[in-house]
Amino acid sequence: MLKDIQQLSDDRGIEIDQVGVSNVRYPLTLPLREGGEFHTVADVSMTVSLPHHLKGTHMSRFMIALNERNHHFHPENVHIVLDELLDKLDAKEAYVDLTFPIFLERRAPVTGQRGLLDYRCIFRAMTDRDGEHDKLVGVKANVSSLCPCSKEISDRGAHNQRSEVTIDVRPSDDAFIWFEDLIDIAERSGSCELYPVLKRPDEKYVTERAYDNPKFVEDIVRDVAGDLSNMLNLSQIAWYYVEINNLESIHNHDAFAKVERGEAGKLVSPKRGSFVESVKS
Repeated sequence: MLKDIQQLSDDRGIEIDQVGVSNVRYPLTLPLREGGEFHTVADVSMTVSLPHHLKGTHMSRFMIALNERNHHFHPENVHIVLDELLDKLDAKEAYVDLTFPIFLERRAPVTGQRGLLDYRCIFRAMTDRDGEHDKLVGVKANVSSLCPCSKEISDRGAHNQRSEVTIDVRPSDDAFIWFEDLIDIAERSGSCELYPVLKRPDEKYVTERAYDNPKFVEDIVRDVAGDLSNMLNLSQIAWYYVEINNLESIHNHDAFAKVERGEAGKLVSPKRGSFVESVKS
């Protein structure tokens, strides 16, 4: 019998909030809103809490729990992995964090040229011994924005830029949130959508559409927050976080705005760090 060093005692009296494995790359299967599935590769982190009296956790058991999904891991069965982590590691809390790309087909607005556009998605979930659960669903999408002030004061044209829209939501109990729904909210918030392929007629269209629909970073974050507040009022979600980062074209800095609303939980916004219990005000 080989000696189990992890099970030795530790006398420093410090409980570890989260310990585990990160930067695991693993195949992921996602259901799509319009039907069918999308196969991608996720960056996975799995952690558990560790009591103060134990020296370490068993890192191999994280990978065993993940691989017992028979390579068909998807967000709908993440609760099985979490329960296995609680059991295999005798932990009070378990966490899984997935970050992955999805690719959706987009057609150019005039010529209809087809292409794939990529979006970054996140799925985070936790559970504990008391039966408490929490999860977050999020996306990052890019849009185009044109400055209203520049349009107003310039004799010719106006400056525009690419804007990064980040949305994270906490679904309400039993509510299912499609990644595509959050992407739609993000894309309609800008002065114009982005497209993977643009011919000259398409470029004319997107340039003029943005010019006719100027937006500050404040406008974009309020438009997104308005849609998410409707979901909050309809009890589809319990919390949301939205941030906009304009990659400014005429400044050596970016413009930034964020709005956060709803009920605090054990998974918090990216700006405050994943899987850290939030302080309830």
